[in-house]
Amino acid sequence: MRNLRNISHGVFRAYTTPSPLSSFSALCWDVSRDELIVACGPTAEDQRIELLRIGRNVRGTSPALLHSRPIASWDYPTQSPNGEPDSICDMHFFPDTLTTVLILSSGDIISVVEDDDSATGLAFSSPPHAEGTAHVEIVGTLTPSISAARWSPDEELLVLVTGDGKVVFMSRNFDVITETVCTEEDLKLSKHVSVGWGKKETQFQGRGAKARQLRDPTIPEKVDEGKRSEKDDGRCSISWRGDGAYVAVNFLMEGVRRVVRVYTREGELDSVSEPVDGLEGSLSWRPEGNLIAGIQRLPGQVDVVFFERNGLRHGQFTLRAPQDGLGAMDNIALEWNADSTVLAVILRDRVQLWTMGNYHYYLKQEVLCGDPRSGNLRPLFAWHAEKALLWAASTPGKVLINEYAFAIARGPTSAPHDQGAVAVIDGRTIKFTPFRTANVPPPMAFCEVEVETPAIDVAFSTDCSKMAVLHRGGVSLFAFEANGPRLPAPKLVCTVMFEKSTEQQYEEPLLQIGFSRPTEVAVLQMADDLELLSHDFSAVEGKPWRKTDASSIGTITTPSSGEIDGVVAQHVSGRLSCIAGGEHSFVSVEFPTFLPWANYIVLNGEVVAFGLSRNGHLYANTRQLAKNCTSFAVTEDHLIFTTSNHYVKFVHLTAVDALDVPPDDPEKDERCRSIERGGRLVTAIPTRMSLVLQMPRGNLETIYPRAMVLAGIRQRIEQKNYASAFATCRTQRVDMNILFDHRPEQFFENVGLFLEQVKDPANIDLFLSSLKDEDVTQTIYRDTKSGTPQTDVKTAQRPGKINTICDAVLKALKTQKKSNLQNIITAHVCKHPPALDDGLLVVAELMREDEELAERAVEHICFLADVNRLYDHALGLYNLELTLLVAQQSQMDPREYLPFIQNLHKMPELKRKFTIDDKLERYERALDHLKALNNFEDVKKYVVKHKLYHHALTIYRHDEPHHRAITGLFAAYLKSQSQFKEAGLAYESLGNFVDATECYLKAGVSCWRECLFAAQQQDPPISQEKLAEIATSLADALREAKDYSAAATIHLDYLTSLDTAIPLLCKGYHFADALRLITLHNRRDLLASAIDPGLADAFSSSTEFLADCRSQLRAQVPRILELRRKAKEDPLSFYEGDLSKAGADIPDDISVAASRVSTSASLFTRYTGKGAPGTVAGSQASSRATSRNRRREEKKRARGRKGTIYEEEYLVNSVRRLVERVEQSKPEIERLVWALVRRGMQEQARAMEEGLAQLLAGCEKAVGEVWPVKEGQGQTQEQRDGEQEMMGWRPGGAEGVLYDSMEALRKDQRPPSVGGVKRLVLLGKEGKV
Repeated sequence: MRNLRNISHGVFRAYTTPSPLSSFSALCWDVSRDELIVACGPTAEDQRIELLRIGRNVRGTSPALLHSRPIASWDYPTQSPNGEPDSICDMHFFPDTLTTVLILSSGDIISVVEDDDSATGLAFSSPPHAEGTAHVEIVGTLTPSISAARWSPDEELLVLVTGDGKVVFMSRNFDVITETVCTEEDLKLSKHVSVGWGKKETQFQGRGAKARQLRDPTIPEKVDEGKRSEKDDGRCSISWRGDGAYVAVNFLMEGVRRVVRVYTREGELDSVSEPVDGLEGSLSWRPEGNLIAGIQRLPGQVDVVFFERNGLRHGQFTLRAPQDGLGAMDNIALEWNADSTVLAVILRDRVQLWTMGNYHYYLKQEVLCGDPRSGNLRPLFAWHAEKALLWAASTPGKVLINEYAFAIARGPTSAPHDQGAVAVIDGRTIKFTPFRTANVPPPMAFCEVEVETPAIDVAFSTDCSKMAVLHRGGVSLFAFEANGPRLPAPKLVCTVMFEKSTEQQYEEPLLQIGFSRPTEVAVLQMADDLELLSHDFSAVEGKPWRKTDASSIGTITTPSSGEIDGVVAQHVSGRLSCIAGGEHSFVSVEFPTFLPWANYIVLNGEVVAFGLSRNGHLYANTRQLAKNCTSFAVTEDHLIFTTSNHYVKFVHLTAVDALDVPPDDPEKDERCRSIERGGRLVTAIPTRMSLVLQMPRGNLETIYPRAMVLAGIRQRIEQKNYASAFATCRTQRVDMNILFDHRPEQFFENVGLFLEQVKDPANIDLFLSSLKDEDVTQTIYRDTKSGTPQTDVKTAQRPGKINTICDAVLKALKTQKKSNLQNIITAHVCKHPPALDDGLLVVAELMREDEELAERAVEHICFLADVNRLYDHALGLYNLELTLLVAQQSQMDPREYLPFIQNLHKMPELKRKFTIDDKLERYERALDHLKALNNFEDVKKYVVKHKLYHHALTIYRHDEPHHRAITGLFAAYLKSQSQFKEAGLAYESLGNFVDATECYLKAGVSCWRECLFAAQQQDPPISQEKLAEIATSLADALREAKDYSAAATIHLDYLTSLDTAIPLLCKGYHFADALRLITLHNRRDLLASAIDPGLADAFSSSTEFLADCRSQLRAQVPRILELRRKAKEDPLSFYEGDLSKAGADIPDDISVAASRVSTSASLFTRYTGKGAPGTVAGSQASSRATSRNRRREEKKRARGRKGTIYEEEYLVNSVRRLVERVEQSKPEIERLVWALVRRGMQEQARAMEEGLAQLLAGCEKAVGEVWPVKEGQGQTQEQRDGEQEMMGWRPGGAEGVLYDSMEALRKDQRPPSVGGVKRLVLLGKEGKV
């Protein structure tokens, strides 16, 4: 679908005639400077050879006017063997050595070496100045002559064919590598086996037409014998394959036939071609290597035939003879361009450029570049080796340099004119296809139109009402008479001719065309310089073309927006201007450089230019958007482009600085979509929400990208066109929730309009059944243009959304219940949770009005919901007729439900309701009906059976006797469930203190007060012995639980044992209470017998505790720091362990030979799972994945043995527990210090206080080292994103244990708090330390 459009044109004309400059004999490219090197002479009049450089690097002059600079010239009187002036067979330039090598037919090989100054230091000027400094040398001579020569693509080998039929392979230093002779024996190498096809004796002999019908179609009607063409000039041709591995030689052997021989790089003959009648000397091997092109002349036609490397034929196509070029096809040459996309066919006075797509060859351009008076002399031609579509051609006195670009001639892509119109040039034929009307695959087309001469360029008007075709004769204007959304075939309105003479057609080539206004076209042509011709088709006939200077213009383009007045011209510097009516007006924006592909729109009142460079850089004005773009198109909402990574991307059109290019993430971003490898944009049709792509082989694909589909749906919703939006959602499988979520308020205001447009009840049901309590515009269909970040499903929940919409639909449908019955039922059933009762009530109401309609309604509701659930709900409505109707729609056996329903009919109403609710396991409702029957004994049994104590207590809360009975049942139930505390409370509320005492006693030490209270409230009173037994039991339990204060209280108050209470208080460090009680009971003897020993024991145990804590800190904190240092210095050794130690605990999945070449990405994979995506940590072995090994690993982690990976985590947790324990024991030690001072033990108190202060200081230091405060503590956004990405993933087995351990250490941990100690003033220090 792509055409070749000229993007650069240059011409060089000789200054004087006659002169050597008027007889160009060879040309080649200097690819390093994009300059052309041409050779002039020798001729019969002047036996001198002159080398020139031709380029356009002159400041202040038109870039289309080329200038020359001489390199060297020398006399060369040598003649060819036939006595005519010598000719140049091949000329090649080596940029690395600035050497030009000329190979002449006489056999001489000449090298011309330039110095750096002459090659780069001299500027082009006109007229030329003195030639530069160059060294000319004849490096060798081959006898008797040279017929053809060609350098390999890597410039390391030279292949020559001598006049006596030798093929010589030479190195770059002109050393002969090998040579071989072309003989008739070479034909024996052919592997083509003749089975007699085409001979009479091998054909089936039948009778008449029947025999012809039975002929084998694989057998050719005629077998070629290799007959020579009448116009074969006997020349020899050489062509290399693109990779330089093979070379083909087309050589004519007198008396034999013309043969294409294929040689390897080492000079060995690989294959020869099969015989082809009329094969001529032209030869060109496609750089991709699959085809070798040649010329076959047949009676009445000339074909380009193709050979495979093995010499077999592989297709052909017929050349089109120019109507205005008599004898143009007498002398033909072929040249493939560097990337194998274009085949140049060089005729006598013109060059044809052919491309191939879907195995059809298109004539894209026919450039007149010869001299019709030059006889049979063919133009010289050369492709640029690096810029695939840049070529040069020379004729006597003139050199042309043209560069083309593949461009699609497409119509506007903005609604409502987005007809998807595309025009493909094929010689005189324009293949036109409007993809919005018909998707016709190439090489076919929707329709074809013809013009007088081969087309050059095609343009469409901004409203897609006209198409202009530029050809050599003039401009043909076609009009479209659109009838609705379909575009008919174009009709020719008129053709405006240029009225040029034949000589002017050769000297003034036409380049481009564009619409400047709806009825005015502009044509870029080259005369003396570039100029712009414009013509208004609406003007009176006979009005001449208006000319405008265009010396600096590179391309002209029809703007995409009708708001731009005039055709947009891009200058070679990147500046932009609008040209209308012959007036230039520069645009405020520009490109950083010249961009061959460009598009221009108006956005928010400002012109925005989008352009694409040759190397794939996409620009918006001067801002670079992408570096790997392959094609692009602009619609009214999006910039759409394809990338070399095989994605198509959408950029919302906003201010240039705010354009947001999506990442390569098609799974998460609707603006990016994967496409087939090599796909390029043909056109975009926003009205149809589709893109047309062309694949490398030529076939088309129409896709509906999610970005365009969602944009179209949103636009239709905003226009309140719900019918079209719904149809699009259904066709493109878009979640129906977007119809509501995009404009919720608008939807509620227009529910009736929505129902009216959608109409079909089935479609309304589809919408209702698709609803969910989620805002899809925040999750899967978030509006990327607004820039709102995508949220997770939990955040985007909209509780009650489904019910609200269903209620709104029900409100709109209630006026016409019968006509909308199906949708009403669906709205009830689709609620969350389903309102099955409401739907069944609608059916029950219909049963009283219209039984037939009710049956249809039951069928529908049974289709929507589980019929078994509907049966239960119908039964729960106590409507037996409705229940029977639903049961008949189910697969239930009538023997199951009919007897049950008949029994229900016989029961009283309350009994029936109780039976129904009991069957439906609605026990609380059943209990209500049972209460209404006034049978309390059945109520108690039912409560106990179904554990309905709470509901029973609620319904009997105003009936005191029954309430107490239910409470007693509940207390017994709680006691049986070992809930003794609640059971004791229930018994206590009933006044049953005996059972309450038992329950409280079993409840444990937490209820010792309640237990003693209940025991003393028993009636008759409990005996003192029993009370003492209970008190002793509770005191012992409290002492075991280390609640010494409570145990002392019981001994003092209930057992009257002060001697036992005082030691218990001392054990709990409650020395102040102990001293108070001693004085209260006047037992001073206990000071020496109980208080002082208690102080001594407390001092001893506290001193030991402080010493143990200090030693633990001294051992564990340095070890933690050491482990961290080792992990940082050598993480591989730290995490894999020292495997050389005997008896080392080697994990199951770690090799004994520790690897030292692991990458950082795989280093911690075994332990953290943060390796390459899609891998599982420790996949070398599966033993850790077992449950047994997981439990074993958990035990290792719990032990934290020294030298294991879990040691650091264990030590950190140990230090945390130690600090927390010290903080908890600090109040007890402070009470101990007070008691020691009160008993006159100041030294012990001072030692204890000092020991506590030192331990707290050590704890504070340890906290600072183990949990250091880092600068900028907290996670970065990147870390949070990484954690979010890993969320939900956790390795299994033993790896999971390791993963949990590493995650526990990695996450930020809050350090334990360490407080100070409040010192006593009497001990010599004051304040907190």
